[in-house]
Amino acid sequence: MNTFCTDKEVFELFLKYRKICTDTRQIVPGSIFFALQGENFDANAFAADALAKGCALAVVDKSEYAGPDCLLVKDTLETLRNIALMYRKSLHIPVIGITGTNGKTTTKELVRSVLSVKFKVYATQGNLNNHIGVPLSLLSIPEDSQIAVIEMGANHPGEIADLCQLSLPDYGIVTNVGKAHLEGFGSFENIVKTKTALYEAVRQNHGKVFVSEKSRILMNASGDMERFCYGESSGIFLQITPMELQNTFLSCTLHAAKGPEKTEIHSHLVGLYNIENVSAAACVGRYFGLSDAEIKQGIENYVPTNLRSQSIQAGTNTIIADTYNANPTSMEASLANFSALPSQGKKIAVLGDMLELGDASAAEHQYVVGLLKIHRIEKAFLVGKCFSKTDCPPNFARFDSAQKLVEFLKLNPLIHSHILVKGSRGIHLEQVVDFLQAESRQA
Repeated sequence: MNTFCTDKEVFELFLKYRKICTDTRQIVPGSIFFALQGENFDANAFAADALAKGCALAVVDKSEYAGPDCLLVKDTLETLRNIALMYRKSLHIPVIGITGTNGKTTTKELVRSVLSVKFKVYATQGNLNNHIGVPLSLLSIPEDSQIAVIEMGANHPGEIADLCQLSLPDYGIVTNVGKAHLEGFGSFENIVKTKTALYEAVRQNHGKVFVSEKSRILMNASGDMERFCYGESSGIFLQITPMELQNTFLSCTLHAAKGPEKTEIHSHLVGLYNIENVSAAACVGRYFGLSDAEIKQGIENYVPTNLRSQSIQAGTNTIIADTYNANPTSMEASLANFSALPSQGKKIAVLGDMLELGDASAAEHQYVVGLLKIHRIEKAFLVGKCFSKTDCPPNFARFDSAQKLVEFLKLNPLIHSHILVKGSRGIHLEQVVDFLQAESRQA
């Protein structure tokens, strides 16, 4: 009869090996493999394969897979969460939690870049920000880190509160609250409650928050907390103002904490809407004692490579690639910015469906079509089943999939154009970006 390992026993083994894998396609030799169950697979069946590929141990929760070098537990995910919490409690460093509807990954990367000018910083890799990603992120924090930045995402009520129980944030940033994942949340009020749960967690930990003065919702939710506000008003902790658009990239002016001195910051981020993300990172940097020159260095050092607000030159075309996610709030901001950008070429919008909007989907997609007309976008390619049901003018073309649009562009190439490419990850608009880049190399 197999006996179960306790979480404490697994944790002690983690302290010995220090590395965890959950995917046999990305095995790190000497790591511990956690057999997690997904929607379409049971990773218990891959435990032997993980060991054969070099894992030191495998954690399983089904006795039939508990062979040599396997640790049998009652629930692998629960054990993963529990040892992540044990490790988090063993750390004596500031942990900054970041969540929000839009901009959390960009803000996380900017905060990492700014603080790294002065400190050894660990931050969530990629977007490992869910119920599995957060425990893995916590367990990946090196022992010699001085600050950790943990990103947390949610598409259902209560998820941020749950993730905060693991990450125990000392500091918090809610980037914004907007309309996204309405299908899962059910209402905008549930989104607000879920996101601002980060404030409650920080409050319980006697911590501090960084808040945009522009957000009435976030200012109200953090009113009884020790907070550091950022925005354009004088007299707040960090005053920062966007500069007039000279090109595709965001530039801004950072005002000194005392005196008339100002520091110009020229980022590599596309979009005036990124001022909020830059401001949050600058605010964190100032709180942790960085000079304005060091904050400037950190922000200007960050060059996006993840198809989030990324500017790409492809032959005679300039592409603004923002294909990782889309919701009504981010789509509206992107189109407003795209309209305001100076451009010598024709402006074309390639927009993909905004997923997980539930009953609001039809109205929100039609609203975006209206925004295209308001902003006088000359031509638009709309991709996905939701946009296919909208009422569009004749200069807007609709396609069932990104691949169908690529096939069209092969016969109708784009030249001398400024192209916004934005849609939910599930629409795979990165295929369009890849095609435009490949085509320019062959020209």
